[in-house]
Order: sequence, then C-alpha cells, then structure tokens
Amino acid sequence: MPAPLKPPALRPGDAVRILSLASPGEESRVEAGCKELARLGYVPKLDREQVLARDSFFAGSAADRGQALAKALAEPETRAIFCARGGYGSNYLLEALSSAHGSPKILLGYSDVTSLQIFLGQKFGWVAFYGPMVASGFDHGANSPKGYDRDSLLHALAETKTGWSLDLRAESLVPGSAEGILLGGCLTLVQSTLGTPWELETTDSILLLEDCNLKPYQLDRALMHLKHAGKLRDVRGIILGDFPGCDAPDGSETVKDVARRILEPLRIPVAFGAAIGHTDRPMLTLPLGVRARLSDTRLEILEPAVL
Repeated sequence: MPAPLKPPALRPGDAVRILSLASPGEESRVEAGCKELARLGYVPKLDREQVLARDSFFAGSAADRGQALAKALAEPETRAIFCARGGYGSNYLLEALSSAHGSPKILLGYSDVTSLQIFLGQKFGWVAFYGPMVASGFDHGANSPKGYDRDSLLHALAETKTGWSLDLRAESLVPGSAEGILLGGCLTLVQSTLGTPWELETTDSILLLEDCNLKPYQLDRALMHLKHAGKLRDVRGIILGDFPGCDAPDGSETVKDVARRILEPLRIPVAFGAAIGHTDRPMLTLPLGVRARLSDTRLEILEPAVL
C-alpha cells in the first residue's frame, strides 16, 4: 500500500458536500441529517436533485454520480464528503476515481461506501472514515439508537495532535492485544475486491468486518473465502460488528458460533459485536488506514487521522 495520505481536519464552520453515490437518500432523513450536521457546526452543501435522484435502485446514472464525485473531490469550498446513504452502486464509480491521487479529502460513510474507501486506500493511500451517513446515522442524532457516537466522530475528523482510545462496546471472542493498520469495512464489499487491482492488502492489519442480513452459512462462506484467498493469514487482530438481521434458525449455529469456529484457530485477538456500520446502537466512527491497537474490546488509535 502507498504511504498514508491524511486529509485536512474538519472544523466548525467548514462546509461538507453531501452526495448519494450508491442508492438515493430519503428526503425526510436527508433533511434530518443535515440539521444534525448544522448542530455540529458544519455547513451542509447538497444538490437536492443529485442526492434524491432515482434510477432503478441507483441515485441516478453512474455517469452522473461519477461526475458529482469528481466535482466534489476537486471543489475547494468544501472540506469533506459525507455520503447520504449506502445501498448499492459505489462500485460503478471507481473509474471516476482514477485521478484522485491529489490532495485527499475526508470521505465519511459505511456499507456500500466500502468500495470507494478501499479503492482510494489501496491505489493512493488515502485515509478514509468508516462511520455514519447523513440519512443513516446523523438523521437519528448524537448518542441515540440508530444514531452516531459524537466523541468518536469528532476525534476522527478533528484530532490533529494525538491518538485516542474508544470502547468498541463488544465482547472479546478471542482475548489478546495486537497492533496493526486499521482496515476493512462491510464484509461482502471487502470480499468483492478479491481478484481486482485494488484487492485489499490485509497483512499486518487490524481487520474490521461487519455486515447485515446474512444467513450464518453466508457469513461462513464469506469468511472462508477470505481465508482461502490468504486474507486472514497475516492479520494481527479482527473487529467484528453486530451483524443485525443474521439470526440463525433454531438449533443451528449463530453468526457468533461461525466466527468463533473459523477465527479462533488464527490465535489472534477477535472482538465481536462492535458498534460499527450496520448497528442499532450509536455508530462509532473509525479511521481506516492508520495505526491502531486492539486490546480485547478496546481500540486505541495510535496516530491522528487528519492534519
């Protein structure tokens, strides 16, 4: 991977560009999220036609979304790009990022946005931010169910001098401590990078994996795919999310059982049930591409993620 490129910090009064890069946002939730951003002191900027556009399950055509992203990356008047929501379609925009090797900008989102975050990290070394979106987190407010964790957000986007630590609100599936580069995202999107030129390089990483609405056997298959592809061989530690909507039929293995069976033999620390990505709890914001230390269920970010 290239050396990490950290974006400028976000300060109160800074403008942030709101984009729908996958599926369209719901108008009432976008409005609620923008009001929350204003309460944080940011100035949301959005083209309502772009954010609310509908073309099948996409937020407009790939060409239009790619053009909006390229413009947002280049515009000097905004300091960050906050995604409106996930859904599906970010993978259509990777060609639009081929010239994104200039000055990095904060890109905040989760779920389908994983495709963009991994591409930017693998190709150009950009530090990205796995956290709430305007209509999927910010709309529910700070420290609220289905909302976002305010402290971790502000540390990730604004701390320029030191690292920080946070409680993952998880349980220790395999206890221990390990240090590495924090990488990953939505499990099925991480898996989809395999065989591409931007395949996620997981050596010496603390690997973040979360998802939703998978059957336990589908989680098993995805983890085994990563294992067979060598992506778990030199990982230092693993952080797993809540995996909501992944309930097992009565009497069968749960997703936690699957994770323990596959990951315990790796003999590395594994935390299960962190409040990241798809979760009904206040969502943590984690910077991807920086050094971190996992100690049971506590994560230390060992360096600032922004400049």
